[in-house]
Amino acid sequence: KEKTGGAEGQAYGLLQVTAGTKTSHDYAGVLAQISSAGKAAGDKQLSALAVRVKAALAGTADPFAKVKGLISEMIDRLEAKAADEAAQHEFCTSETAKSTEKKEDKESDIESLSAKINKAESRVAQLKEQVANLQGELADIAGTDNEMTEIRQAEHAAFVQAEKDYSDGVEGVQMALKVLRDYYAEGSFIQAPATSTHSKSSSAGGSIISILEVAESDFSKMLTEAREAEAEAQEKYDTMMEENKLESTTKKGGAKYKTQEIGQLEKAIAENKESRDGVSEELDAVLEYLSKLNDQCIAKPEPYEERKRRREAELEGLKNALQILEGEAIGFLAVRAVHKHA
Repeated sequence: KEKTGGAEGQAYGLLQVTAGTKTSHDYAGVLAQISSAGKAAGDKQLSALAVRVKAALAGTADPFAKVKGLISEMIDRLEAKAADEAAQHEFCTSETAKSTEKKEDKESDIESLSAKINKAESRVAQLKEQVANLQGELADIAGTDNEMTEIRQAEHAAFVQAEKDYSDGVEGVQMALKVLRDYYAEGSFIQAPATSTHSKSSSAGGSIISILEVAESDFSKMLTEAREAEAEAQEKYDTMMEENKLESTTKKGGAKYKTQEIGQLEKAIAENKESRDGVSEELDAVLEYLSKLNDQCIAKPEPYEERKRRREAELEGLKNALQILEGEAIGFLAVRAVHKHA
């Protein structure tokens, strides 16, 4: 307006002077520009403006000011609308980019948390299976210990009885040998009644003593072997029980450690699930906002770039029309000056 202000004043004065001879035919270029811009953009407002300009040219004594005012008003409205659309486009572009980035971040967080949860749950299942196996093995060891203890107790009870029997046998044989040896050592038997006289039989006594000595040796040997077998069985039992005790301690420790790990993992799983639920809620909010942005920014009959191109074409057509109008006013002023000096 500043650039065209002087020309407008001169044109206004000229149009007042020449109003009686100026016709709408002289503004054909102005109407052509407005109509062309309206048709190209498909804008009903421009088509309506063309009708209003034509009416102003036909029915106004001072058409220049009226037409210029109509065109300037439309330019102002279109520029304001273009500015609003540009601001809206910038808002949509910025908010959509930020919201999309947030959406991707939340989805990445959910994926990461889900991976941690799945890994932990898989580990928990594995650990529970291992603990169950260890508990089964501990039960087997306990069963073996009980069985071995029962066998050992039975063996020991048999040994105690055998030891007593062998000891009693050795003691009895030794007593018999003592009696016989003492008897034969005295060199005579107890005297029988006068009517019967017996004499010592050294060979018979020696045979009996020999038999008893063999019996004593056998009883002693069996007693020694029984004691050795008992000691060996007890040592073997003690060794196996110690090994089983050590193995049980190891397995119990393993089961305890794995159970503690299960507890820690289950706690972490619960915390990660809670975190994932929170992130999911945040993602839902972001998706809801994105949906609203899409409705506001994307769900349009034509994209912003097309609207911008159309708006620029409209403004260019109107400004061209304004320039034509101002140019004609300047031309009339020049004609008037020539006539004045003629």
